[in-house]
Amino acid sequence: MTDMTRRSLVGLGMALPLLGQMSWAAPRSPGTPAATRPVRINFNESPWGPSSAARQAMREGIEQCGRYPYDAQYRLIDQFAAQNALQADQVQVCCGSKLALQHAVMAFTGASSLVVPEPSYEAPVEAALSRGTEVHRVALDRHHAHDIQAMLAADQAPGLIYLCNPNNPTGTLTPRRDIERLLANKAKGSVVLVDEAYIHFSDAQSCIDLIKEHPELLVLQTFSKLYGMAGARLGLAIGQASLLQRLEVYDGENVAAAPTLLGALASLHDRQLVPERKAENARLRDATIAWLNQRGWRCTASQTNCFMIDLRGPGKPVVERLAKEGVLIGRVWPSWPNWVRVSVGNEQEMLRFREAFAKVTVS
Repeated sequence: MTDMTRRSLVGLGMALPLLGQMSWAAPRSPGTPAATRPVRINFNESPWGPSSAARQAMREGIEQCGRYPYDAQYRLIDQFAAQNALQADQVQVCCGSKLALQHAVMAFTGASSLVVPEPSYEAPVEAALSRGTEVHRVALDRHHAHDIQAMLAADQAPGLIYLCNPNNPTGTLTPRRDIERLLANKAKGSVVLVDEAYIHFSDAQSCIDLIKEHPELLVLQTFSKLYGMAGARLGLAIGQASLLQRLEVYDGENVAAAPTLLGALASLHDRQLVPERKAENARLRDATIAWLNQRGWRCTASQTNCFMIDLRGPGKPVVERLAKEGVLIGRVWPSWPNWVRVSVGNEQEMLRFREAFAKVTVS
């Protein structure tokens, strides 16, 4: 059954249920006292979880789980499209943006190669290697941004060029003008994928508006990071309809879970959620980086909910020592063996990180 056929059957005019008071802050969970729980600042997750409005909507969604929630999915697509001056057929819902990323590797590389920055999010490389696709890794430039010129030179006609902006694990930005230069100079037929999983934490302009003029541009966003819905699994793929149709081959017109879709809708309706969480994340991140800088540690210029620390020696032993202190931080990237990634948690978590870091790095 086609998308338009389903839309004609599900009554798009149905009103969104009352979602309760919009609040960006999520209530604390009962259980083990925070001071004795492990600090989990290793997976770039939100310390706040879904907003209060999203939680209420997700509870209401449980009652709707007996039926396929196509109506909610179409409403989410329509809402996101309206907020971003898009057409509905330029937005596709997926089970987290990682799945769309893996599908993009399958859809667009074929016999061609994949070009990726290094270090960056490893999922596209893993997907490519699993099917024997050639991978060109291009080191970040001296500002820890994507080296666009080197990425253009890596292969004359790659199938897919991947950019993570802001980048994971460094948290750093690549200027919009450089991405536009990549789009203007890439080989015809090469698809550019801009992964914007962390865009909401930054001051950067999204590349979504560029898809109108660039039929080979795919942009991914997710509700897993700032929106605090990593466990609910919801991402969006944005591109021209013909490009999204090539992804749809691998997803079979799937529909997300009702609680997830309603939680995402509530999040999009809450206009204060992004600016308030963005400001709180920046406050905690910048205070932690300043504390580290004052003690002689160099960090990346992050605009996300993670940053990296140059330990001036192997990072893995420090990760292990921190774990023994009950503080879990990110892994070490092979190309940057002396750097470790730290995700931004809440106030108490970042305080415990400072205490543990000071303890395990004493000479």
